[in-house]
Amino acid sequence: MPANFLHGVETIEILKGPRPIRQVKTAVVGLIGTAPTGAVNEPTIVLSERDAAAFGDVAVSRDFTIPAALDAIFDQGAGTVIVVNVLDPATHKSAATAEAVTLSTVTDSARLARPYVSSVVVKNSDGTTTYVLDTDYTLDATTGTITRKPGGAIASGAALKVDYQYLNPALVTASDIIGTVTAAGSRTGLKALDDTYNRFGFNAKLLIAPVYGTLASVSAELISMAHKLRAMALIDAPIGVTVQQAVQGRGPSGSINFNTSSERAILCYPHLKVFDQATGAERLEGMAARLAGVICRKDMENGYWWSPSNTEIMGITGTERPITARINDPQSEANLLNENGIVTVFNSFGTGLRAWGNRSAAWPSMTHPRNFINVRRTADVLHESVEYSMLQFIDFPIDNGLIDAIKESVNGFIRTLIARGALIDGSCTYDPAKNPPTEIALGHLTFDITFMPPTPAERITFESFIDINLLRGLGSQQ
Repeated sequence: MPANFLHGVETIEILKGPRPIRQVKTAVVGLIGTAPTGAVNEPTIVLSERDAAAFGDVAVSRDFTIPAALDAIFDQGAGTVIVVNVLDPATHKSAATAEAVTLSTVTDSARLARPYVSSVVVKNSDGTTTYVLDTDYTLDATTGTITRKPGGAIASGAALKVDYQYLNPALVTASDIIGTVTAAGSRTGLKALDDTYNRFGFNAKLLIAPVYGTLASVSAELISMAHKLRAMALIDAPIGVTVQQAVQGRGPSGSINFNTSSERAILCYPHLKVFDQATGAERLEGMAARLAGVICRKDMENGYWWSPSNTEIMGITGTERPITARINDPQSEANLLNENGIVTVFNSFGTGLRAWGNRSAAWPSMTHPRNFINVRRTADVLHESVEYSMLQFIDFPIDNGLIDAIKESVNGFIRTLIARGALIDGSCTYDPAKNPPTEIALGHLTFDITFMPPTPAERITFESFIDINLLRGLGSQQ
C-alpha cells in the first residue's frame, strides 16, 4: 500500500508465481516400547546406534523392547526413529528378596537374576551380616553384578543373600503403550506421536510397538494412529502362531490380531531368529521392527515408491518356523500368506532371508492399487507435501494469479516426482464448475489432483509355444 503522500520513489515487492514444494520425510519410524534408561513418555529422535545407547545396551536389556528394536532397525542400515519409552522407573519396578548368589572363585563376582537394580542390600547366607557397598563389595547396577573387594569382609567364593529392586517391564500394560492425555495436556505412549510434527517438523511414517503390538488392543490403536499421521502400522502376529492360524486370523473366527482390512496396516509373520549376545543363543523377535528398517533402507537407496518386498533382511539367522517358498509355486506357504495380505519371509535356495509381500491388510478385500504398500505411501507423500506447502498461499487474495500459482506449484512437484520415477503421470487442474461463486465468496478453492504411482511387478507370466513350424528351417543352412 503506497503512503498517503510521498515526494519521491518507492518499491513494493509483490509475491507472484509458483513456489517449490518441499517433500516430507518418509524413512521415519515411530517406536513405542520399554527401555531401562532414557526419557520417559518424551518423543526422542534417534539417528544412530550411538543415540540408541541412551536407551540401554541390547546385550543387557533383552527383556526391554526398545533396545532390541533399535538394534533391529539399524541392522538394516538406515532410518530415523522417534522413540517413546513408557517404562517409568518410579512405578514399573519390583522387589527381589533374599536372592541366593555365590561368588565365583575366579572373578570374585556374581550376577543377580535381573539387571538395572537399585536399593541393593547384600548379606551373608544366613542373613545375619550386612555388607557395606564400596567397602566389602562393588556393584554394577546396570548388569546387576556384585564383585567382592579384596580386604573386605566377604570371603572368596562366599554364598550371599541379596535384596534389591529392579526395573520390571512386565508391569507395563497395554494401556501404558497406548497412552493417554493427562489433565495438564501432556501425551503419553503412542499418543505422544501426535506432538512430533510441532516438535520436529515431521511425523513418524512407520509405527511399531514390538511385543505389545501382538495384542489386539495395541494393534488397533497403532492402526488408528497410522490413519491420523498418514503412516503405516506394522503388526506382528503372536509367537507360536502357525501358518494356518495366521491365515485364519484374517477371518472372523481368527483368534489373533490380524482381523483388519486397513490399508494402513502391514501384517508381519513369522517371528525372526536373532543371535542373543547375552545368552550366546538364538532368540525370537517380531518381524515388524526389521521390516521397518528394510522400508527405511529402501526409501533411502531407491525411493519410497519402491516396494520393500524381495529385499534381504539383515541381522537374522532364521525364522520361528520354516516357510516354504518357491517363486513358481502358488501352493507354497509364502504365496498363501501373501494371497491373504500378510507379509512374510522368502527363503528359497540361495536367496537368503528376504521380506516377501507387497500388500497391506486391505488386500484381498480391496483391489484398488492403494492396497500396494508402495502406492499407499507414495500417495501419502504427494498429499502431505502439497498440503504443508500450501501454508504460504493461505489467506492470499483469491484471483487468477493465486489460482495459477497454486496449480503450477503442484504441477511442478508432480513433474519432479515423474522425473524421479515416483509417478507414472499426473497433473493438478482447476475446474471452474467445482468452484462456483458461492464457494469462492466463502474463501474456498478446490483443485483436482490426478496421479498414478508405479505398481510393483508382482507377477510375471511367460506364454510358451512349441511350434512345429520351426522345424522347417532344418537343413536349410547346409
